[in-house]
This record gives sequence, C-alpha cells and structure tokens, in this order.
Amino acid sequence: MLKRVKRRYLALEIERGEGLGSREFLDAVWGAVTRLYGEYGASKTGLTLIDYDVERGFGVVRVLLSAVPMVRASLASITSINGKPVAVHVVTISGTLKALHKSLKN
Repeated sequence: MLKRVKRRYLALEIERGEGLGSREFLDAVWGAVTRLYGEYGASKTGLTLIDYDVERGFGVVRVLLSAVPMVRASLASITSINGKPVAVHVVTISGTLKALHKSLKN
C-alpha cells in the first residue's frame, strides 16, 4: 500500500518584484534552496510554483510537508533577484488551495 504524499501550499508576498517574471522568481527560489541545502536537499522539497501575480506581488508555491521549514528558511534568504532588491514573506500555509484562498480572504 502506497503512502499518501502530504503537501502544503505557501502563500507568498513578494515586495518590490516589479517586472519580475514567474520564471525569474522560481529560479531565485530554487537557487536559494540549493545554496542552503544543496542539490540533494532541494530535490527533497517537491517545490512547484502554482500561482504568480506580478501586479499584486503575490505567489503560491507547493512543497512537501517535511520540507516546509527548509523552504521558509530559503525564502527568507532571498534578498535580491537579478540585482533588484526583493523580500519574500510567507503570508499563510495551508493543506489545500481552497483553504488557502479562504484564509487569504479573511
């Protein structure tokens, strides 16, 4: 019997991300995870970009439950992307996208 993979969705606030494409943002997140935990550690995160909105400075990433602390530390270590100063904050974490969006509306 296979064990179910538990994932978490992280809602992110990206400060000063004007003109920052989703590809650049995802590359920066992967780079931060790789710098802190190496390629082996990064492969254990299951990191996926679900949603990214440049205008609102908002993004949603999906990670494995066991990797949430690793990804949070990596996001906190991001200070610039392509020479532009950036800060990434985790707004909320949820087990489903529906609950994530519900908690963001409140």
